[in-house]
Amino acid sequence: MNFSYKAFLTPLLLLFFFQTARGQKINEDYVLKIGKTSEKIIMDGELNESIWELADVAENFSMILPQDDRKATQFSEVRMAYDDKNIYLAVIFFNNTIKGDYVVESYKRDFSFGKNDNFLVAIDPFNNMTTGFTFGLNAYGAQWDGTMYDGRSVDLNWDTKWYSEVAFDEKKWTAEIAIPFKSIRYNYNLEQWGISFSRLDLKASEKSGWTPVPRQFPSITMAYSGVLEWDNPPPTQGSNISFIPYLSGEMDSLQKGTTNQELNAGADVKFNLTSSLNLDITLNPDFSQAEVDQQVTNLDRFELFFPERRQFFLENADLFANFGYENIRPFFSRRIGLNNPIVGGIRLSGNIDEKWRVGLLDIQTQAEKEKGLPAENLGVFSLQRKVLDRSSIGMIFVNKQSLGKLEDTKTTAGEYNRNLGLEYNYFSTDNLWNGKLMYLKSFSPNLSNDDAIFAGNLTYNDNNFLGSVQAEYVGENYNAEVGYVPRTHYYKFDTTLRYLFFPSQDSKVLSHGPLVGSIQYFNFDGLGIDRGTQLGYELNFKNRSEMVFTFENQFIILQNPFDPIRTGIRSLEALTEHRWNSVNLDYNSKPQSLFTYALKSSYGGYFQDGKRWLFFSEMGYRFQPYIELNTLVSYNHIELEEPWGTNGFWLLGIKSNFTFTKNIFFSNLYQYNEQQKLWNFNSRFQWRYKPASDIFLVFNSSDTRMLTPNRNWSLTLKINYWINL
Repeated sequence: MNFSYKAFLTPLLLLFFFQTARGQKINEDYVLKIGKTSEKIIMDGELNESIWELADVAENFSMILPQDDRKATQFSEVRMAYDDKNIYLAVIFFNNTIKGDYVVESYKRDFSFGKNDNFLVAIDPFNNMTTGFTFGLNAYGAQWDGTMYDGRSVDLNWDTKWYSEVAFDEKKWTAEIAIPFKSIRYNYNLEQWGISFSRLDLKASEKSGWTPVPRQFPSITMAYSGVLEWDNPPPTQGSNISFIPYLSGEMDSLQKGTTNQELNAGADVKFNLTSSLNLDITLNPDFSQAEVDQQVTNLDRFELFFPERRQFFLENADLFANFGYENIRPFFSRRIGLNNPIVGGIRLSGNIDEKWRVGLLDIQTQAEKEKGLPAENLGVFSLQRKVLDRSSIGMIFVNKQSLGKLEDTKTTAGEYNRNLGLEYNYFSTDNLWNGKLMYLKSFSPNLSNDDAIFAGNLTYNDNNFLGSVQAEYVGENYNAEVGYVPRTHYYKFDTTLRYLFFPSQDSKVLSHGPLVGSIQYFNFDGLGIDRGTQLGYELNFKNRSEMVFTFENQFIILQNPFDPIRTGIRSLEALTEHRWNSVNLDYNSKPQSLFTYALKSSYGGYFQDGKRWLFFSEMGYRFQPYIELNTLVSYNHIELEEPWGTNGFWLLGIKSNFTFTKNIFFSNLYQYNEQQKLWNFNSRFQWRYKPASDIFLVFNSSDTRMLTPNRNWSLTLKINYWINL
């Protein structure tokens, strides 16, 4: 092998050491005092309690968009208080300059941030500017909650108990929020937490925050949080055990005329070992209520990625799932239970203190004799240590172990796959610089040598300029059976440059500028095997619509045979060369309108001197806040020589969301994938009859024929109930 990974990573190492410096918290002068109250606070959104007249006020918000150098024109106020059980927030958002109808999608939980008038609060209970919790409301009271990681990213899959109510008129909208101490993790010895408040007002096309935040960053970026100062340390949580049993009944038909019925029961148990460390136990888990994946037309040479949607794997998921990069993941929880049903599992996750975080996951699956699959044990251990102001060092160990022996297979106990990884995540105090250095090594029977990954990246992002460089080395024998690494045996350089100009305040254009990108793959002899170069120009408008035009040049030497339309007609031979150009146009409409749309079109070459034209659209209309209708239309037209010939692949989707109240939801998704000749229908009714307790009725069907009775369908009724012990 002619390639040296030491020479490959040395420039990135030098850049990291050059950037490593400590500093103070940027907005440490923004302090909000929170005091204890004995008054009963009623969740009605009216702010009638006397405590709100006495509480400290976070006001005089700063504009983030369209300009970040002035105060917000729409005034906002936030107050906070607490008692022995809850943290309370009172919010007033005035319409002092621009009045009009509030913009919301629906009552849907975890709404899209950019499509709703909304309020967000980010809580950093360890004051580490890296991890925390976020809660939010849109103007009609739909809830939004998630966990925060990397100081600015949010995982909305997390769900917990909390209470809220809103009220509104033409002049303002107000909200009251109660967050139980038992619903979050924190260090009760700290008297200062990080805190951020954000407001998005779409009718004014204005995003603002209590503390100043540069416009290139999310409004609740923790590097720019203020200080929440407690009059006394927050109360301890005491005993905090939750028992969440479920009961489900399922009826399904896998063949025409054959119906099966099944009754299942199981439970989740949550123990708070400390106020910041949680132990979860699941027995016979059932994930029938999880949302289905959206169909795609797959013209990619490598495995596609679909996100995790199962609740058990989601809290503190970044400790396990975010190690690595988008296409280099030593652990990918969707591998678990894919072929073997899960018997049960445990998960320990959270903060040991303000510097240390830990994650431990162990899942047991049962044998599947009909498939010839033995039982497996899958374990993950993750440890993270904060260094400097906002950076961290982490390690991960993933173990997949086969248990027992099936007579009709060669799989025996002792067969395993293991991965060990180390990474350094760097975030500068001002958030302008961030990057990562990573090492992974796999251990598998009969696979050794060249079984490691070395990778690193560094990004700089200020108000005008974004520059990013990433380098990867992935060994030929690297193997992550419980991970997502779709490609091995390469090294890669990925570079992105972008510059934005900001016109005068009177312009309808917020920003515009060029972008350049290059991704290059090489084999270990230094031969370029895959190269993509992109030149483009983007326009961002003050009404929040956006447009991007790009020109792309692609060069590929196939390393394996590949069918360019993935229908099994024929495969192109390995080591054949392919080159083409394409032009692309993307446009997203302004989110304030009741009718919204996104359009994408691409025209150019394809494999084997072919031609490809792509049209993609997403359109939506809302009867706020009760009904949201969306359609997806995608068409790929591909012209190739025989035997492929001319092919057209339609992908159609129709989705309807009915949000009758903030607790009753009914969604339907109908999809057609012409490439797979598959019709798919999912209908899900959810009634949240108590906080974090639900009744689900879910219908799924799929078939290769549209106008004939469905042969493959299932109907599931599931009830769960959250009990605090």
